Amino acid sequence: MTLWEWAVAIILGVVEGLTEFAPISSTGHMIIVDDLWLKSAELLRSTQIANTFKIVIQLGSILAVVVLFRERFARLLNVKNNPLITKGKTLTLGHIGTGLLPAIVLGFLFEDFIDKHLFSIETVIIGLIAGSFLMIAADFAGKRKPAAIGLDEISYPKAFLIGLFQCIALWPGFSRSGSTISGGVILGLNHRAAADFTFIMAVPIMLGASILSLIKHADSFSMDFLPFFITGFVTAFIFALLSIQFFLIVISKIKLVPFAIYRLVLAAVLIVVLYF
Repeated sequence: MTLWEWAVAIILGVVEGLTEFAPISSTGHMIIVDDLWLKSAELLRSTQIANTFKIVIQLGSILAVVVLFRERFARLLNVKNNPLITKGKTLTLGHIGTGLLPAIVLGFLFEDFIDKHLFSIETVIIGLIAGSFLMIAADFAGKRKPAAIGLDEISYPKAFLIGLFQCIALWPGFSRSGSTISGGVILGLNHRAAADFTFIMAVPIMLGASILSLIKHADSFSMDFLPFFITGFVTAFIFALLSIQFFLIVISKIKLVPFAIYRLVLAAVLIVVLYF
């Protein structure tokens, strides 16, 4: 590995870690830095290797969520928390599965269309702008609800409806966390509960998609690339860990509007760069 390839692995790990769970669209940011991704490092000039690298660093971000929510995941996986026998208000695997169902179905049906037609800077700009207005609307709706719902008070119908909001993020630039948190707040959750549910729900769907993609691109993996992949993975894990902790601290205080403003500014910059 060259010094520049080490730098590229770190830079892309940082971008992934900082943006994967913030409501600013990690996919959008990765598309924006795609030239750096595919051309600046000799190792990534193969599209298959580049795709495998994307998956590997995403796994670093997923691991960060598992570490931070380890107690909640332990409770979810406890056999006593089976949705069929659990009594009283508590989040169960049934709620998670219900929330995941819409995105799994639509993602499966439209995967090829999305990959072929929606991964461009132009579509990201549309997603950034539209997602910003959704987040602003969510904050406005949140102010009008006097009694916000906590994480363990989420019902199955609400979990399903939040899952429908997650489907919006199939359009690059909308942001999975931005769409899902906004949906949760609109449906009556407090911002922290909506964020927690979003992050917990992200793990199985991202992990499943990553494993399938790794199997698909398995033939592109080589021990020669291992230092490059490990560098990106570790970097993404560290920065996702920091990013998620910071976000969970500030989300109840600053809500979603500041992130919406950032998205609008980014969209404006991209429009100027592309068209002027």
